[in-house]
Amino acid sequence: MSPTKHSPCTIVIKLGTSSIVHEETHQPLLSTLSSVVETVVHLRKHGHKVVLVSSGAIGVGLKRMNVARKPKSLAGKQALAAIGQGRLIALYDELFGHLEQPIAQVLLTRGDISDRTRYLNAVNTLNELLSMGVVPIVNENDTISVSEIKFGDNDTLSAITSSMIHADYLFLLTDVDGLYTANPRKDPNAKQIEIVTSISAIRAQVSTTTLGSSLGTGGMETKIIAAEIATGAGVTTVITSSKRPENIFTIIEYHDSLKASTPGVESSEEASVPLPRPHHTVFMPSLLPMRDLKAWTSHTLFPAGSVVIDAGAHRVLSRRESGGRLLAAGVIGVMGAFASGQAVRIVIRASDESSSDDIPSAQPSRPASPRHLSTIALGTLSRSSSSGNLDSPDVELPSSQFSDEDVIEVGRGLAMYNYAQVSKVRGLN
Repeated sequence: MSPTKHSPCTIVIKLGTSSIVHEETHQPLLSTLSSVVETVVHLRKHGHKVVLVSSGAIGVGLKRMNVARKPKSLAGKQALAAIGQGRLIALYDELFGHLEQPIAQVLLTRGDISDRTRYLNAVNTLNELLSMGVVPIVNENDTISVSEIKFGDNDTLSAITSSMIHADYLFLLTDVDGLYTANPRKDPNAKQIEIVTSISAIRAQVSTTTLGSSLGTGGMETKIIAAEIATGAGVTTVITSSKRPENIFTIIEYHDSLKASTPGVESSEEASVPLPRPHHTVFMPSLLPMRDLKAWTSHTLFPAGSVVIDAGAHRVLSRRESGGRLLAAGVIGVMGAFASGQAVRIVIRASDESSSDDIPSAQPSRPASPRHLSTIALGTLSRSSSSGNLDSPDVELPSSQFSDEDVIEVGRGLAMYNYAQVSKVRGLN
């Protein structure tokens, strides 16, 4: 079945290590890889743009070097990734080459896209490759990544990639066919969750600690985090089985048929009949998605410090009409040393959380935050009356009266002043 009735989509497909390499023998799973390649090519033939985010470099490196298990040291993992990445992309090139589909290798680190200019260059490159009919194969550049700037896993990388190119769908292919209330391999009473509209609510209903292979870095928890990032950017996110990648066609057709049967949507009589539901879990996209600068600030930057605000400032920032501007009067403290232009966490005191419960429910929940995430610019910190020279470099940071246990992250922002300048004017009108 092929999705020919509806407009072409931009699709990101993430394939994990457990779907690429056998967990014990480290042999490439050629049958799975071939099915994925055929699915991608078939999607391309029907007008869809496809990006493949692929893990597996370390697993392939283990087989090449005849090493029994993944090393614990960072240098050992990076060496195996360097060995395996070339062989992995060569394998993809051979498989796609048989079907005359050009591919491109794109290796990223969080550091690559933490700079706004480099981020936009990466976006432009991916979009240009897609416009040329090429399938970009994205992986983290493990050889040079360090823990402080790693994405952590390719689930997160795939979510950020889908946000970068404004994808319509993100498919997280794994060794189970969806999100379950418990590990379906061990609990016969585990039930599949078909639709997720609130990720914060679903966390209390499911067990996420039991899934994941010894070769991979992820599991179901990382997929929920990825879904949180992607849906916050307006991307419909699907968890389904890598054993039947061709289900991507039927899943897209199924959701298109639901849209076509929605009252008020014009469609042909044939298209308005809902199709049988294939096995999968779908995370519905935010109705008010973050785009571009906000998504970049929230998910690609490593915070250099924190700005502590009061409950009143939190309520103001959570309103869309606030424009993300923070007044000095709402700042009650700083944590850490950050420079102008660096990313910072926006936090409230844990004791103030109950005071923020009257934030309008219409505001969309944002990824990576238990509350409403406001991406702000700390650019209105000067007050009307003179408060001294903000540019003075001699302001010493007082010992922070807050610890990570005392605060809750509610957003992230770009600081237009350094930590000393913010500290100097905090609380002033």
